Amino acid sequence: MSLRLHNTLTRTVEPFVPATPPRVGLYCCGPTVYDFGHVGNFRTFVFADLVRRALAFNGLVVTHVMNVTDVEDKILRRLRETGQALRPFTATYIDAFLSDLASLRCLRPHHLPRATDHIADMVRLISRLMERGIAYKAPDGSVYFNIEQYRRSERWPGCACRYGQLVHIDPEQQRASGRVSADEYDKDHVADFALWKARVPEDGDVFWESPWGQGRPGWHIECSAMSMALLGDSLDIHLGGEDLAFPHHEDEIAQSEGAGGLRGDLHGKHLPFVRHWLHGAHLLVEGRKMSKSLGNYFTVRDLLAKGFDGREVRFLLLSAHYRETFNFTLAGLEGARTALARLDECLGKLRERAASHGGPAPAPVHGLVEAFQEALNDDLNVSRAWAVVFDWVRDQNRALASGAMDPAAAAAELAAFGAVDAVLAVAPDPAAGASVPDEVMARAHERVAAKKARDFARADALRAEIKALGWTVEDTPAGPKLKRA
Repeated sequence: MSLRLHNTLTRTVEPFVPATPPRVGLYCCGPTVYDFGHVGNFRTFVFADLVRRALAFNGLVVTHVMNVTDVEDKILRRLRETGQALRPFTATYIDAFLSDLASLRCLRPHHLPRATDHIADMVRLISRLMERGIAYKAPDGSVYFNIEQYRRSERWPGCACRYGQLVHIDPEQQRASGRVSADEYDKDHVADFALWKARVPEDGDVFWESPWGQGRPGWHIECSAMSMALLGDSLDIHLGGEDLAFPHHEDEIAQSEGAGGLRGDLHGKHLPFVRHWLHGAHLLVEGRKMSKSLGNYFTVRDLLAKGFDGREVRFLLLSAHYRETFNFTLAGLEGARTALARLDECLGKLRERAASHGGPAPAPVHGLVEAFQEALNDDLNVSRAWAVVFDWVRDQNRALASGAMDPAAAAAELAAFGAVDAVLAVAPDPAAGASVPDEVMARAHERVAAKKARDFARADALRAEIKALGWTVEDTPAGPKLKRA
């Protein structure tokens, strides 16, 4: 079965076909760096990692972009509270985010653009909207997107110019609210939104020059400019949490397609800003919306401090389908620990049996890999995929107990699990008890995915990065083995 994914734009599960196979451009809305990321944030980021790995598992070569929002309303409020400067303040939380990402065994995105490094791209995009008459300068010096003018435009062949196409809303039946300068606003508003915010005293020294005066970009324009600067005017996949579908992603579509892209008029043709939209569902914690007052607000580092490790958190976050609201509990983490112990025990026995295998590295047996891929390609059906994995664990335990498995067969089964774990990334530490830093482990897992995608140049580069960090990596039937250099 070829990979099929649910497209929010069409409301259907459909075959995923990139514009220029085998290359895929994947964009994920990343963190707003004003605090430590909580487990709800990281459900989306682990979901993005799963999508990336699933694409590579299917032989596609992925360019993964995740933005870092380092200028935004909440950040400016924190600057006023702390008295810090923008860059050092956000750098603290960017470093924390990357550490948390590695602890959950997520591959580091190929590009992590900061909004503040792409102001020129944003100004260029806003200027195109102004030229086309679908953005205007307000009396206070801010620039707004004109939704009504966008809907009435007939300048681009094939462009419906219909605001609400992603979340299927009718602007004429929604409550109008004039202009909205806030980065986020009520979901029953359909209003002109800020592309450029004129400088106000509360902004302090956070501002940039523009054709419209000093100010800063609105949140929505940031993602449009950064994604198109790195992946082109039409993206294969754009991913985020379902809470971003409106207004953030709806506004991204309007301003990106309204401008005709970042680079030009797309040669007179309309191209969709995004071909395939993916949205992950909300996360509940202990049965309720996360809240510090309820005592169910957990950052990743909170969970690590409670004695859980990153792969247990990852396992639990990957235990439910991405489009299902999921209840994350501490009891569920205990269950993840038990399930992983069962997996670890089986893999340990297989390694012992395979230890005397002296032949060439075996090819993976097909049963596990094929069944897993069939489940994965059914809109990332992780429940079914985990069932395949634990059915395999049961079968291996039976074969090992009966004495019917020889070393070559055990090595082949380990190779099969290694192929599957290039997606799941939950195998036990292959370093035989040594403490491997998270950043080294993340590169080792990324190298497995790169080799599977036949991106050998990237795999060699990752080996060099691992060596530079003081480790060597050895390919074994059981997966990569890390040793101190």
